[in-house]
Amino acid sequence: MGTIVLAYSGGLDTSIIIPWLKENYGYEVVAVCVDLGQGEDLSPLREKAVNSGAAKIYIEDAKKEFVTDFIWPVLKSGALYEGKYLLGTSFARPLIAKRLVEIARLEKAVAIAHGATGKGNDQVRFEISIKALDPDLKIVAPWREWNIRSREDAIQYAEDRGIPLPVTRVNIYSRDSNLWHMSHEGADLEDPWNQYQDHILQMITPPEKAPDLPAYVEIDFVQGVPVAVDGVELGPVALIERLNRLAGENGVGIVSLVENRLVGMKSRGVYECPGGTILYLAHRELENLTLDRRTLHFKERAAVEYAELVYDGNWFSHLKKSLDAFVDKTQENVTGKVRVKLYKGCCTPVGVKSPYSLYRADLATFGEDEVYSHKDAEGFINLFGLPLRVQAMMERDAKK
Repeated sequence: MGTIVLAYSGGLDTSIIIPWLKENYGYEVVAVCVDLGQGEDLSPLREKAVNSGAAKIYIEDAKKEFVTDFIWPVLKSGALYEGKYLLGTSFARPLIAKRLVEIARLEKAVAIAHGATGKGNDQVRFEISIKALDPDLKIVAPWREWNIRSREDAIQYAEDRGIPLPVTRVNIYSRDSNLWHMSHEGADLEDPWNQYQDHILQMITPPEKAPDLPAYVEIDFVQGVPVAVDGVELGPVALIERLNRLAGENGVGIVSLVENRLVGMKSRGVYECPGGTILYLAHRELENLTLDRRTLHFKERAAVEYAELVYDGNWFSHLKKSLDAFVDKTQENVTGKVRVKLYKGCCTPVGVKSPYSLYRADLATFGEDEVYSHKDAEGFINLFGLPLRVQAMMERDAKK
């Protein structure tokens, strides 16, 4: 059957896909694990993949590319899916798909496989990204073919073949982790009435157990991109790692969300996005200072469309590229410093400054000034309110 490239994480699903592909298709399996900052040593996956039946495994360090080419564009756009989700899994998938296609070409593979289920969004994100990059590659999605119907079934399949697993029948949460976030789904979280339990948190201290004194952090941005923390310039990966630690220690960045999946159902997840929460709020505060009213408000509306494009897997679409061009134009003057207060789960911007600030104290002051003429407001109000006045006059005259 030739060679197939598998998106491999070493988790439950991809661990059993290797033997399944060999048993059912006869493919030679090349596993690909893309390091996006999962926060674990991935070297043991080499032995595990081979022992599971893979002919070869690639472990690719893509952390810097992940930040500069995927996280920063979304941060600059201000996109949040349904007002809460910082899209950590959504924009990881197109990068993984991009690397899968590159390795498939290198290995002269005929197909790509992934472990996304038939209920989720990731199957769409992987597959339309692959189609956009190489429409000739075949795609195999075992979850849409095999007779395994639950995580318990998958665990049994692995145990029957002696494959070690990172989950058990007790610890059965479905998790996705990278430098930007960690998601938790399944088990007791499937009931939206259930509050998440503190023991599931991996990146963030429960807010009640966070320090009793607030912490402050200052972030420098250049054209919408964060470049320094507390005056120290940091590379893109180190900067997020630093903010993850600061926010995590102070209980910042937990999101519990019932979201609308692309495939038509609602799902419940708990997300940890500590550093990202700081950056989103700080970036927005700087935009409030440096963008004019109409640009800011239009950008807010565009961010909703942008978030849905990313969530739905349309990373490589023409519209997404066009919106990126618009966003980059808006960020030309989004340069400055933001001071943020972190306290027991709360993240509050408390100070902002920029050489491109559109705020003028001499205009906004409640004190005496010689810049703004209060008399000008009367003519402005008369013209601004003229349509309403004409409407009222018409309604009055119609009643006579």
